[in-house]
Amino acid sequence: MTRFFSALALAAFVLVPLTGCDSNDSEMDDEMIVAKTIVETAVEADDFNTLVTAVQAADLVATLEGPGPFTVFAPTDAAFAALPDGTVESLLQPDNKDQLVDILTYHVIAGEVTSEQVLGLTSATTVQGGEISIEIVDGTVLINGATLLQADIEASNGVIHVIDSVLLPGN
Repeated sequence: MTRFFSALALAAFVLVPLTGCDSNDSEMDDEMIVAKTIVETAVEADDFNTLVTAVQAADLVATLEGPGPFTVFAPTDAAFAALPDGTVESLLQPDNKDQLVDILTYHVIAGEVTSEQVLGLTSATTVQGGEISIEIVDGTVLINGATLLQADIEASNGVIHVIDSVLLPGN
């Protein structure tokens, strides 16, 4: 009888870690999915080429690859293309780096703010120091009037929400 309980205990000891491996593997898979930083995630996306170029020109890559967490309201390439002709090219010039940094950091909130949390806010303070307004109009989330196109793109150091316009401080 004692051998039976010893064998049962041994089997339980061996099987519990094996069962645990399956769930740990799943957790590790989830972690591996979001192992990329905000910058790495943006680089791999199809619609953030201008944003990535701007982040590089502003020397913000190291910051946005840091531990964060950050929430980035990321304008699409089309959003940048909708700016007046020559605006992006001008902002990318070294002489306009400070202005570019102001604009880009106006798209970032310190901390991870999921879409569910965004829905509970009416405004938020950006890393740049300005306030952005958040409202819901006819079921559409607007960030300073920009439409939220896609939410909760997870990264290892925060979250990205895609918007259809470039946010400009002071507007």
